[in-house]
Amino acid sequence: MQSMTKFTFAALVAASAFALPGLASAAALDQFKSFVASTQSAKGEFTQQQLGKSKSGKATPASSGSFVFARPGKFIWTYQKPYEQVLQADGETLYIYDKDLNQVTTRKLGNALGSSPAAILFGSNKLEENFTLSEAGARDGMEWLNAVPKAKDTSFEQISIGLKGGVPMAMELKDTFGQTSRLTFTNFQRNPQLGAQQFKFTAPQGADVVNQ
Repeated sequence: MQSMTKFTFAALVAASAFALPGLASAAALDQFKSFVASTQSAKGEFTQQQLGKSKSGKATPASSGSFVFARPGKFIWTYQKPYEQVLQADGETLYIYDKDLNQVTTRKLGNALGSSPAAILFGSNKLEENFTLSEAGARDGMEWLNAVPKAKDTSFEQISIGLKGGVPMAMELKDTFGQTSRLTFTNFQRNPQLGAQQFKFTAPQGADVVNQ
């Protein structure tokens, strides 16, 4: 599902000021479990880039935007460049707003997160029910963790998570077609104060609403 692929993005970055104490050089799995257990909400910015070239031989342009989430299943993932799109969930319903089309697509969230990369950020803390986790060594100044979905019907073959100082700083998403996208994260704030109506979606005036 293309829209779910986009918002999978789903991990975060942190400045050292937000690092979890004592995890600067810990193994990726230990850092990740501590991050998940201690982070109920977060917000920040992201950049998403497909690694390598497209089938046409051209480099895929990067996209960027911001995110905010609260476990379980509440989030706003906003693409700002090169086009505007919002993926938002209130814990029960997923809303996808395409500004160019002025259209909102809705679907029940249900188990849609499941074994998708979004579950790492927005789902419950029971990640090992849906993923097989393993250490993947160090590179690019980060400790890496591989997460392989246990479900066979997911569109992702493997999710790699780069951590430093106790927080995710990058994710690499390898789909079943062999393509890999990388997300990097900045301006991360862990457990910010969020308003009660933060995730309530209101369709823009005049937008077509399509229920799936």
